[in-house]
Amino acid sequence: MEAKTCGCNERGKSVSYHFIESTHSLCMNKVELISAQIQACERLLNYSRDIDEGLLLKDEITRLRLALDMIQY
Repeated sequence: MEAKTCGCNERGKSVSYHFIESTHSLCMNKVELISAQIQACERLLNYSRDIDEGLLLKDEITRLRLALDMIQY
């Protein structure tokens, strides 16, 4: 899975995801999907140079981890 930031400062930025290989979307359960999103955000965070983008990605990772915890327990 790959994560990208999109949007502008006026409307707000967001994170979008897409599968590197489309066949992966057919065989993933919710836990695997959210885990892949977390990993994609963490990889993107390593390459982020913009402070706002870094904050957006950290917030997204926090929300995804919370969702993952809620699903698993």
